[in-house]
Amino acid sequence: MKKFKVIIKILIALMLIFCFLYSILFLCAKYGSKIDIENSNSIYMFDKENISFYEGNNGTKKWIKLKDISKYLINATIYSEDKNFYSHTGFDIPRIIKSTFVNIKSKDLKEGASTITQQYARNLFLTFDKTWERKIKEAWYAFKLETQYSKDEILEGYLNTINYGNGILGIENASLYYFNKSAKDLSLAEASMLAGIPKSPDNYSPLNDEVAAKKRQKQILQALVNNNVISKKTMDDTLEVKLTYYGKKENLNLSTIMYYQDAVIRELQSLKIVSDDTIRQEGLKIYTALDVNAQSNLEESIKNNLENKEEMQVSAIMMNPNNGEIIALAGGKDYSKSQYNRAVQSKRQVGSTMKPILYYAALENGLTSATTFLSKPTTFTLDNGLTYSPSNYGDIYPNDKITMALAISYSDNIYAIKTHLFLGEDTLVKYAKKMGITSKLQANASLPLGTNELTIIEFVNAYSSLANTGYSVKGHLIKKVEDGNGDIIYEYDEIKDRILNKSYAYILNELLSNTYDITLTSYTAPTCASIAPKLTKKYAVKSGTTDYDLWTVGYNPNIVVGVWTGYDDNRKLSNKEYKYAKNIWADTIENYLRDQKQTWYEKPDNVVGVLTDVQTGQVATNNSKLKKILYYIKGTEPGYKDKTNEKTTTN
Repeated sequence: MKKFKVIIKILIALMLIFCFLYSILFLCAKYGSKIDIENSNSIYMFDKENISFYEGNNGTKKWIKLKDISKYLINATIYSEDKNFYSHTGFDIPRIIKSTFVNIKSKDLKEGASTITQQYARNLFLTFDKTWERKIKEAWYAFKLETQYSKDEILEGYLNTINYGNGILGIENASLYYFNKSAKDLSLAEASMLAGIPKSPDNYSPLNDEVAAKKRQKQILQALVNNNVISKKTMDDTLEVKLTYYGKKENLNLSTIMYYQDAVIRELQSLKIVSDDTIRQEGLKIYTALDVNAQSNLEESIKNNLENKEEMQVSAIMMNPNNGEIIALAGGKDYSKSQYNRAVQSKRQVGSTMKPILYYAALENGLTSATTFLSKPTTFTLDNGLTYSPSNYGDIYPNDKITMALAISYSDNIYAIKTHLFLGEDTLVKYAKKMGITSKLQANASLPLGTNELTIIEFVNAYSSLANTGYSVKGHLIKKVEDGNGDIIYEYDEIKDRILNKSYAYILNELLSNTYDITLTSYTAPTCASIAPKLTKKYAVKSGTTDYDLWTVGYNPNIVVGVWTGYDDNRKLSNKEYKYAKNIWADTIENYLRDQKQTWYEKPDNVVGVLTDVQTGQVATNNSKLKKILYYIKGTEPGYKDKTNEKTTTN
């Protein structure tokens, strides 16, 4: 009996402590700083012309009052997501217990228990981290919402900020996008379709997968039947309604622009300059380098070339090499179908597009455009005693000496490996780091063939130092960040250091312009010859191919464009698929520069051009079958009277 009384006293004490703590929390939430739900977490993004292209989370122009939203939509949302919304205090305890039991029993975590209030708190204030601290904050913000606002106000805010897929936030935006009408005019069929999207915006948008969306609509309607909101007959009749989708935004109707927005948020997070509290209290204005015309050109090129390649994916960026501004970015073909941002999240083997870094190092270390090596099937014995037997694409070899110029044009692997080993395996790693590649590189024999994995941003960043004739730049999307009061809290500090020799960069850029010169066709063709008919201006360009990755990166003084194509599951590529990255690159850069004058690099005073036999490396004669003006530092050109530059080997 005494033990029972002790237990009762303990329980009473615990209840009193709980009530005391709850009262303290309630008072802090009720009378603490009030959450401004119409202005909190307003994130605006502006393009290079300072025109808004994204108004995220609460930054929507289409805020609509709850009384002006279709009752069908309100009921469909409540009874499918949180039927006890008007009776709980922000946390549906019975539902939490039930979902926990179901998850334990099924050994799965599919059953969720977040209330509308919790989801709203998550969407409003917790943009960046995914930690336990976030979960605690989410719970606290949900509690504050419940103490500071009425249920109708919370529901209104939720419906105006929730994700309805395809980059659409808020019910009024969604109604206009999907059905070209205001949310107050939605029919039951339309409302039940829209109400099903937020659970999984990628999967349940009817524009992405109408079959899955229709199944979700049926679940929504069944929930209304189960709660006696509509009859079974009304449900059946509604399911028979054929919906017509509008699928257009007021502006910037681009399926790839959300990849750019996603990359901006990721960059903002990496800068570590903004806290959740700052966003919650003041909002942000983010000024970016986005060029809408460039983004449109990039998307159009991707669509035109990959229209019939449903599973093939792409990542691509366009960068200003003179300041590192990323003016366009695509992390996939269509953000509404895949939110995985390959431009910032994926690392892939770069293939032969690694070679320009090698050849710059070679030029700076005494080799020239006319340096020759013998290219034939070769087995290399390495310092560690192992052997390495690379091959040329298609097992095509000249079985003769060729120059660096021809090796670059044909992307000869044997020549590249000989150059690499001649310089020392650490040399390429050193120059790659110097040019801005941050991923860890293995100093091994195969590195020039692109066997290491890199992100497209760091790789294009490296090419930018060639495109700007030798300066380091940092690829970035954000130019400036202001808080809601207009105070600048971050501004990109442009620092340009010379890291490469301008003369050698000029020579290499000229060599890379030969990759699509069909006059150099001999035992094989230049690697980019297939896109030569598309190119109306002069470019430095290099393609790269592995069994699973296709790359093309090229530039002129004003723009660098990098393109990767391949499959997310590392499916092996066929020969017929090698064209896609090249064609996307060519179409993108040509469309972007269509109305601009031809620009190229001014030849440095210490560089001379000599008509060279690109097979032998000697001064061209009438008998030379392949000849081209190649460029050299004065005193290293073929025929120079005091010395020769040729480093010939028969290995």
